[in-house]
Amino acid sequence: MPRTARIDAPGALHHIICRGIERRQIFQDNADRNNFINRLSTILKQTSTYCYAWALIPNHFHLLLRTGKEPIATVMRRLLTGYAVSYNRRHRRSGHLFQNRYKSILCQEDPYLLELVRYLHLNPLRASVVSSLKELDRYPYGGHSRLMGKIKDQWQDVDTVLSLFGKKRSAAQKKYREFVEKGIQEGKKPELTGGGLIRSVGGWGVLKSMRRMNVHYKSDERILGDSDFVDTVLQDAAEKMERKYCLKAKGYDFNALVERVSGIFKIEVKQLLSASKQPERVLARSILSYWAVRELGISGTAVGERLGLSQSAVSRAVQRGERLVSERHLSLMNDKNA
Repeated sequence: MPRTARIDAPGALHHIICRGIERRQIFQDNADRNNFINRLSTILKQTSTYCYAWALIPNHFHLLLRTGKEPIATVMRRLLTGYAVSYNRRHRRSGHLFQNRYKSILCQEDPYLLELVRYLHLNPLRASVVSSLKELDRYPYGGHSRLMGKIKDQWQDVDTVLSLFGKKRSAAQKKYREFVEKGIQEGKKPELTGGGLIRSVGGWGVLKSMRRMNVHYKSDERILGDSDFVDTVLQDAAEKMERKYCLKAKGYDFNALVERVSGIFKIEVKQLLSASKQPERVLARSILSYWAVRELGISGTAVGERLGLSQSAVSRAVQRGERLVSERHLSLMNDKNA
C-alpha cells in the first residue's frame, strides 16, 4: 500500500510519535537525552516552531508542535538525521536508528490541545520511567516539569498552555497539575494517536451500529478532529496537491522556474544560479526558492544544491520570496500558461 502524504500548513498543530527501529532504545543515557534536547531546542528556535508538550521514553518520544516558518517534515528531518548520526558515532554503531517513518497527526486545537498536553506528559509515568506524579514534576526529560516551573527553558512554550488554566502563574500551575492528576486514572487513550474522531464516538462497536443506520463520520489516521475539521483539512490538502500536479503537467520543473524568474527580472540564467549579494539578484533567487519549495514541493536541500545555498539560507530565501510575491503581485504561471 502506498504511503499517504503528510498533511501540514502554517500554524498547524501536530502530535509527533517516533519509535526506535524494532522498538529498540534510542536513548541509552542522559548524555543521549541531553544531545537530543539541545538539537531539538536549536531547530525549534531557528524555524520558529512552537512546542507545547514533549516526553522522552527509552525507545520513543512524543512532541506536540505547531508549524512555524518551516514545514514539520523539514524540522523532523533535521532533528532525526542529526541525532541519528551523532548517536551512531557515539555508540559505535551503524544503520537506521528510527523506524522508517515517524507518525505525524494533524490535530484540531479545540478541544484536543489540553488533552494532548496531558497525554504526552503522562507518558513517562505510564511507561514506568518515573514512579509518581511528584517524581514526574521534576523529571527533566519531559515538558511537564517546565510547566510546573521546576526546570526553566526558553524553547518550550509554557505560557500558552498555562494561560488556559488562569492568569496568575502559580494558580494556573496548580490547576494544570490537578488536570494532569485526573488523567492518571484514564489510562492510555488510543483516540489521541490518530483517527480520534471514530474512537471518540464510543468505540468501533458503536460506530458500526451507526453506520448500519447510515450515519457516517469522516476519518483519516493522519488527522485528529471532528468530521468538519477532517473534511476541511483534506480538501485544503487536495487543492494544494492538485495545483502542484497541475503545474508539473504544464511543464513546470526547476528549470522552467529559472526561465520564468529570469524573464521577470531580466537576469541571465547563469547569473540567477550564481550566488550574489547584488540586491536584485537576491530578490530574484528568493522568489525562485519560494516557488520551487512551496509551489512545486522541491526540498530545500535540493534547491540549495542548485543555488549554492545552505538549508537555512534557503529557508530564509523562501520566507523573503513569499513576501515579495505578495507585494509585487507576481504569478508563477505566465499568461499563456495560466
